[in-house]
Amino acid sequence: MSQQVQPSVRVVDAHLPRANVADRPLIQVAVGVLSHPDGHFLLTTRPPGKAYAGHWEFPGGKIEANETVEQALARELHEELGIHVTQVTRWRDEQIDYPHAWVQLHFCKVTKWQGELQMKEGQQFAWQQLPVTVAPVLAGTLPVLEWLAQAQSSISNSALPTAV
Repeated sequence: MSQQVQPSVRVVDAHLPRANVADRPLIQVAVGVLSHPDGHFLLTTRPPGKAYAGHWEFPGGKIEANETVEQALARELHEELGIHVTQVTRWRDEQIDYPHAWVQLHFCKVTKWQGELQMKEGQQFAWQQLPVTVAPVLAGTLPVLEWLAQAQSSISNSALPTAV
């Protein structure tokens, strides 16, 4: 008999109360990790009026009914940044339990797009590399930064000479 593995959930601000814990839906969110070949990736701030406004995150948004992750991401990046995604690859998923919402983040690598960045929601943007120099960083961004650091470490270690 195989055991089903439950996805890990990162709990943010655990000291704060959660409303309607038993009835909280798991909100599906598409998130884009836009990157350049030189390794720089895009972070944007959360717009004024939203939970954690001013925190830095990877752009994206809620998946609407009858949308795939990729369709939702293309729509959100056009609405928020004014770009048209031309190459996207599903990458990893992560659950985050915020005081205001329980979210399933579907991270996608976006390596090609058309158009110039336009911050349509009054947000700021910054092309970053590890370690990031912007703060504060939204908790939902941390898993990606960890995965990128692991990949970077892997690449660095693979370049080391092997013992003879």
